[in-house]
This record gives sequence, structure tokens and C-alpha cells, in this order.
Amino acid sequence: MARTAAVDPLSKLRAAKAKLDLEEKRLLSKAHDKALNQITVIAQKAGLSAEQIAAAMGVTLPVTDGADGVKSRRKPGRKAGFKVPPKYRDPVNPGNTWTGRGRMPKWVAELHGRGELAHALIKAEGH
Repeated sequence: MARTAAVDPLSKLRAAKAKLDLEEKRLLSKAHDKALNQITVIAQKAGLSAEQIAAAMGVTLPVTDGADGVKSRRKPGRKAGFKVPPKYRDPVNPGNTWTGRGRMPKWVAELHGRGELAHALIKAEGH
């Protein structure tokens, strides 16, 4: 009987704590909204962009494609559609080549399985 009497005040305390936690989150959210509003107004008056503010804070923003999507960042100097020269040539059918990128072709997998992939390496010109 004493046990149920102790559980009741404990559940009341937990409920009160949960209510206080919710109130704390609400007040913090309200304070954050007010601060963000002030920051936005100041930034607009100063003519600052979100990228400039993020850079000042040490944060990098994702590059967007102008729509609602996000592009991945490329290394500077890389060109889209740049063709990579082949690294391997099929000794049985010289028309088959592989750059060493992407999914391994069947003929490469077979050579690799036999430990003969080094024989298919295309030697660099001039060496």
C-alpha cells in the first residue's frame, strides 16, 4: 500500500517536469525567433548575404542549383564531362577498355580473380 502512495507523487512530479520542459522549449524558441528576426533585419540593411554570414561564422553552406535541389561541391578546376583515359585493355579483345572507375567489367573481374590484372595495364606513352 505504501508503494502505490509513493508512485502517485512521483508521477505528478514527472508530469510537472515534462510540462516545465515544454514551456522552456517554447520560451527558447520564441527568444531564438526574435534574435533571428533582428539578425535578418540587420543583415538586410547592411546588404549581407547568407553566404557571407555563414562564412563569418565558419560555416559552409551547400551549393544550390538555383531550384530547390542541392548540388555537390566539385573540386576547383574539374570540368564536367571530362573523359578519363582508359587504364586497362582486354588482352583477348583490345577493343574493351576500362578506366579503373565505376563497376568492374566482367573481363577485368576474371583477370583480377586469376591475379593477372597487371598484364592488362595500359603502359603510359613515352615510358
